Amino acid sequence: MSDMHQALEKAGAGERITRAEALILADSAGVHQLGQAALEVRTRLFGQQAFFVYNQHLNYTNICVNDCRFCAYSKRKGEEGSYVMMVEEVREAIKCRLHEPVEEVHVVGGLNPDLPYDYYLEMLAAIKEARPGVHIKAFTAVEIAFLAQKYKKTRKQVLTEFTQAGLDALPGGGAEVFSPHLRSKLCPEKLSGEEWLKVHELAHSLDIPTNCTLLFGHIETWQDRLDHLQALRDLQDRSGGFLCFIPLPYQTGGNDLQAEGPDGLDMVKMWAISRVFLDNIPHIKAYWVFCGIKAAQLGLWYGADDFDGTLVEEKVGHAAGADTPRGLGIEQLQHHIQAAGMIPVRRDSFFQPRT
Repeated sequence: MSDMHQALEKAGAGERITRAEALILADSAGVHQLGQAALEVRTRLFGQQAFFVYNQHLNYTNICVNDCRFCAYSKRKGEEGSYVMMVEEVREAIKCRLHEPVEEVHVVGGLNPDLPYDYYLEMLAAIKEARPGVHIKAFTAVEIAFLAQKYKKTRKQVLTEFTQAGLDALPGGGAEVFSPHLRSKLCPEKLSGEEWLKVHELAHSLDIPTNCTLLFGHIETWQDRLDHLQALRDLQDRSGGFLCFIPLPYQTGGNDLQAEGPDGLDMVKMWAISRVFLDNIPHIKAYWVFCGIKAAQLGLWYGADDFDGTLVEEKVGHAAGADTPRGLGIEQLQHHIQAAGMIPVRRDSFFQPRT
């Protein structure tokens, strides 16, 4: 039996594969072979269930001191199109959807040097006051580290105080790709990959669950991707705090990177290898906003089990040219999942089924 077939057999059986074996699969395995192995793992874990959440996105500011080469969302202070949502605007954005059964509020923004520390505490409290019981998934590791440094606090203090104000979980943004060499080209001002991992490990130690991501389809290689996945798997072995891994296809519009982005074949391979390699991270997301609805439906057969959610109103991916809807209703999500041959299961932020 060849090394490739041995790796496929191990992967499909749910055994842990090495980085070297995953690279063999990425280089040599056919897409249908990969898909079959990933589907076997996914089916053992979740059957034909495909999860979604009724969520609301709030991007509170696009003013950012960083200059990530792949980002089309950020602006400088005073630049046309720059904005900040005041706390009352955040409160009203929540209140205007109180007639909807929102389970999760997803909050991320730029690194805005002019917002006081209390702004973040007041924003979290305002969301919980306007909608008690909602889960708040907010602030990337990059934002947490920025605020700790700016306001001369420890990261633990920031996370603890934010949790006391209403924070329930961290999103996985800001990871991009961990390679220091690539980060020097893509996002030299951003928190390093090593420090991103430290923030998430700290969050896990404080019982704050988090997601994790990888931005792919730009100037990285499969070796870079697998180094990134290995770092995530190693951290999960230590801490167990990751809920979901989200492969984010690079969006080509509105930035200076001039990369082509992943094609459909690359996306399904990414889902499949993520599923068989990340044996200790329970969920893999097919993020329909970045990859498109049809591709996300296919992703459910290549290892992904989560379709994300309603998302009104997502801004970051759309600023970079995503041509997907800015949000979907429950009926639409259920239809798309059922049309893919899966069983839709509405969940909360922690993947607990909701009725």
